[in-house]
Amino acid sequence: MHSDDHNRLLDTRFFNPGAISELAQQRRVRDPLFDSGRILIVAADHPARGTIKVGDHPNAMANRTDLLSRIVAALDVPGVDGVLGTPDVIEDLLILGALDDKMVFGSMNRGGLPGAVFEMDDRFTGYSAESIVESRLDGGKMLIRINPDDPGTVNTLESCGRAVSTLAASRRIAMVEPFMNMRVDGRNQNVLTADAVIRSMGIASALGSTSAYTWLKIPVVEDMARVVEASTLPLVLLGGEQQNSPDEMFSQWEKALRQPGVRGIVVGRNLLYPPNDDVEAAVKIAVSLL
Repeated sequence: MHSDDHNRLLDTRFFNPGAISELAQQRRVRDPLFDSGRILIVAADHPARGTIKVGDHPNAMANRTDLLSRIVAALDVPGVDGVLGTPDVIEDLLILGALDDKMVFGSMNRGGLPGAVFEMDDRFTGYSAESIVESRLDGGKMLIRINPDDPGTVNTLESCGRAVSTLAASRRIAMVEPFMNMRVDGRNQNVLTADAVIRSMGIASALGSTSAYTWLKIPVVEDMARVVEASTLPLVLLGGEQQNSPDEMFSQWEKALRQPGVRGIVVGRNLLYPPNDDVEAAVKIAVSLL
């Protein structure tokens, strides 16, 4: 990022914070929303959950200027459709003028911090459905970790159901990311089997008063041909944690993208912090898979 851009970020936030809402209203929204039946969205909501580790680097995402530079570089690659982020990240990108003609999704519930005693309390601490509409975003993303042994799960389900309904009422997309979850050796773990993903999809699909604007964000697991049969809703793949074998990862994505109903990829660390640190090259490979 050029020093002028960095200074503009700092000065706008200090001297003219009201400009942020003005920029949101002035943003050139994407019309039509879909250029084709395939999309690639850059995910950038990890720091809000205290997750700044990438691979073997414990503080890879700690430098906000570096993170923003990587997001902007990814958004500049032809074929990248948009970004998913928390308000702080989205507003930085608004100030930088990086969101015109892009799909923008607001990340909503980031309260369940990894390792905390309240980790399963995925309450809404970011965007609300109302603020997504007010900010002229295209939709909201919510995480649902479903742990049958944790009574707090029902609160998350209820909150997400209300958010789905509110977003749909304004014709905004609800991107729901469900996982079956269990506690193993004192730690919460998502269950990444085909049966578990199928079960979570059934629960998430029924949330809210309508599913007309609901998408499901699902992991790539074994037997994806059976997984995609669990719902008729639009499906997008999540990138997950950084993998040490990019070629194998891209191959898995390519196979999953061939399945009916899979509309694209929502990926963050694997593209923003690739093993060779060449963001543009990694993003171009991902675009080619679409």
